[in-house]
Amino acid sequence: MRLGIVGFAPGDPRAITAEQLNRACALGVTSVCYHGPGDVLFDLTTADFERVNSLYDEAGLELAQFGVGYSACLFDPDDEVRAHVIRTIHHGIEVGVKLRAGCVLIRTGSLNPTGSYNPSPKNHEPGRLDTLIDTLRRVADKAEQEGMTIVVETHVLTIMGSPEINQEVIEAVDSDRMRVVMDFVNHFQSLEQVYNSTERLNHIFDIMGPISTVGHVKDIKMSPGLVLHIDEEVPGEGVLDVTTALQRWEQSHPDGYMLVEHLPEEKIPDAVNNVRVLARDAGVDIH
Repeated sequence: MRLGIVGFAPGDPRAITAEQLNRACALGVTSVCYHGPGDVLFDLTTADFERVNSLYDEAGLELAQFGVGYSACLFDPDDEVRAHVIRTIHHGIEVGVKLRAGCVLIRTGSLNPTGSYNPSPKNHEPGRLDTLIDTLRRVADKAEQEGMTIVVETHVLTIMGSPEINQEVIEAVDSDRMRVVMDFVNHFQSLEQVYNSTERLNHIFDIMGPISTVGHVKDIKMSPGLVLHIDEEVPGEGVLDVTTALQRWEQSHPDGYMLVEHLPEEKIPDAVNNVRVLARDAGVDIH
């Protein structure tokens, strides 16, 4: 498998520097990824693309994943809202091509106005999934035109809240250019699943492995409180059987990227090192 990070580089490609990329190179990773705010992407020029691509070439790095940032919901009942976010994503796909990205990441959003990954009962009302599928088909049409693969970031708190729903949506969109992120941490739904993580991980990979092209490697910790708190943790410092996750990824995607993400910069080196140790112990080659 390949190993990269989401971090060190800012979201605006114009602000990326050789020094930032060299910090990642010192860790031995081969990809540095970032999320570009949708409004910024319309301001980028040919010179901007050439400059940042040159920096990546000089550092020997790839852009395995380019995220398009927006706050809108892909299944918003307002057609104008959806039309606007589709235009943003379409342009983001064009930017991803110019940045030579391996894939472009998008999110489903939420009908909860406080955040794209915040839950709402409205997300699960009749017809919402059909609206999402319609939007994703329109995104897939553009992706097919540009030769770019789209990956949807899915999560237990979103409309695509389970491996089974992920599979249903991807099959309905019916495009080789529409896939999901193998973000296995996002699909633990109960304490029992967390404490029996090997079984749950195998289930996740059985269903989502064939419809994924890039993965995110994290861990889980259980936090105290009077209700369930499943929180992210540095890989190797939580309770998940990350070894099994790496083995399953290697089996299905031997040249696919696992990306360390959602960490402050000071924790990224330890996370990368932990993944290397876990991969070595699992017999997984990072190249």
